[in-house]
Amino acid sequence: MTTISRRHLLAVSAATALPVLSRLAHAAGLSLAQIKAAGELRIGCEAAYVPFTYRQGAEIVGYDVELAGLLCKPLGVKPVFVDTAWSGVIPSLYTKKFDIVMSSMSYTKERLERVGFSIPYAEASQALLVRAGDADKIKAVGDLNGRTLAVKLGSPGQILQEKMNAALKGGGGSGFKELRTFDDHPSAYVALAQGRVDGVLNTLATLGMVLKDAPGKYAIVKGMGGDNWAGIAVRKEDTEIIAYLNEQLAALKASGAIYQLQEKWFGFRMQLADNIPTFG
Repeated sequence: MTTISRRHLLAVSAATALPVLSRLAHAAGLSLAQIKAAGELRIGCEAAYVPFTYRQGAEIVGYDVELAGLLCKPLGVKPVFVDTAWSGVIPSLYTKKFDIVMSSMSYTKERLERVGFSIPYAEASQALLVRAGDADKIKAVGDLNGRTLAVKLGSPGQILQEKMNAALKGGGGSGFKELRTFDDHPSAYVALAQGRVDGVLNTLATLGMVLKDAPGKYAIVKGMGGDNWAGIAVRKEDTEIIAYLNEQLAALKASGAIYQLQEKWFGFRMQLADNIPTFG
């Protein structure tokens, strides 16, 4: 297994802590009143995940950014996005570098044990990106025997690939030739274009944008795993925040506002489950 090294996020030191940190130091959890008093909701993200959160110059933009604006409006506060290495985003949430995490964090059994989650706000089912010239050769998981797969470090794809590889070997195949792990998905796409890997796992919604931005260059293979969605992650003790987010997301679904944002950023409306999925 080849892993590209990455800089791990260090714990936030007392010397660099924001003055508003004191509002978070309550065993009962962060309250809506504390957020209103601070005048902002700090949101952890990885600003390299098109079209959810990414940079245009110095500004972070995307679907999550506009959605966060709608979520913050009833509170009268502004959303402030904090760009963070994805591998350190949950530890940083608990060191209170920010209040919640967006950037299309999908549900996994492990994450559900570590954080509180809102109901779904985006699709996050896994699919495989391949070169357009390989679309007739790689049509299903079984076609990945002897091929090199790319995943992003800490992503659901990294977890899914273990089940895929086991299924390949269980079916009498050789399994993957190699698994390569990258800091971010764009780096993996470059490796795919250069022929260094044969496929990249990512969410269907995001891969649809890759096809849109590079017509004729890639193809998508669906059916890499079961249906899944993304939610907003919160510290488990912040139950008032979770309840608020669920209320607002339900209202945005009812009004259609969330689907308008999806059409703008993805080109289609997503099928959102009403509840958080369970894992056996």
